[in-house]
Amino acid sequence: MEHIAALLLVIGCSNTMADCRELQVPVSVFETADQCVAERPFAMADLQGQAEHIVATCLAVDPALEDDYDQVVWKVGPDGSLDASLEISNIVVASDMTRPEKDYLSQQ
Repeated sequence: MEHIAALLLVIGCSNTMADCRELQVPVSVFETADQCVAERPFAMADLQGQAEHIVATCLAVDPALEDDYDQVVWKVGPDGSLDASLEISNIVVASDMTRPEKDYLSQQ
């Protein structure tokens, strides 16, 4: 199984940088950070015209947490700076595996 070392995040914004959204790229995960950094300018060039401003970054993926990440959190500043990170939500699911035995004689 291949491990992911970096995730390419590309964001397209309006002229005022007030309205931004994630843009889809053909390849968004990479085995090395260097591969991600090398692909970044090509991905941005391919997406020209989909937004007035395009910003992108490569996010490092911790191999120990690779399967636990469930959120990409990002914010684009008015100056076009992109602050982004991979996060693990704090949602905990609990269940009780014990089940009371049914008393079939007393249940209808």
